[in-house]
Amino acid sequence: MLAINQYIEHTCLKPLTTYADIDKLIAEAKEYNFWGVCVPPYWVEKTHRDLRGTNIKVVTVIGFPFGYERTATKCREMEVAIQDGADELDMVMTLSAFATKAYDWVKTEIAQLAKLAHENGKILKVILETAYWTDEQIVLACKIAAEAGADFVKTSTGFAFAGASVEHVRLMRKSCPNTIGIKASGGIRNLQTVLAMIEAGAERIGTSSGASIMQEWLAQQI
Repeated sequence: MLAINQYIEHTCLKPLTTYADIDKLIAEAKEYNFWGVCVPPYWVEKTHRDLRGTNIKVVTVIGFPFGYERTATKCREMEVAIQDGADELDMVMTLSAFATKAYDWVKTEIAQLAKLAHENGKILKVILETAYWTDEQIVLACKIAAEAGADFVKTSTGFAFAGASVEHVRLMRKSCPNTIGIKASGGIRNLQTVLAMIEAGAERIGTSSGASIMQEWLAQQI
């Protein structure tokens, strides 16, 4: 049986996230034994503390949501997140540099951040923000991220005009070596979409609807 819960990174990245939101997120993650929770950097320390004694990963975002910070800033943000207890770092690619075709810059930045993550035993995911790119650009971005040492490529922040699509996930899977994982995120709100993303090649699902998706899934098992 497909363990849907182990694909899900239960997510709360809204601007006005509160203690109550994080407590609810953590309680639901524990109830359904999700793979992880994805929270803003501000909430990493509390989340790490509250998840002690579980196998649930603490995921946070770097350079979020537009990716236009300098590399040194992203590195420092990642260092603090790791100190606070983050297990996995979802970093927004420098979208402006990629749009300017400064591909060497993009690759060098990802390589620096991948090195920092791996030296600390952490996972780096690179958010491509696929809504902005042509298929050819998505293929190129996947190639750059893979060659630079990323562990995953991720579709979206959820802040662009569109989120994940099955077509983009399938393209990303075809464009990456098997050693690179695919995370689909952005606009994934029901079980049907989750299953379609997994079928297309996603190994992680970022969603703020994890609890309702699990309720759908469990209802089908009866």
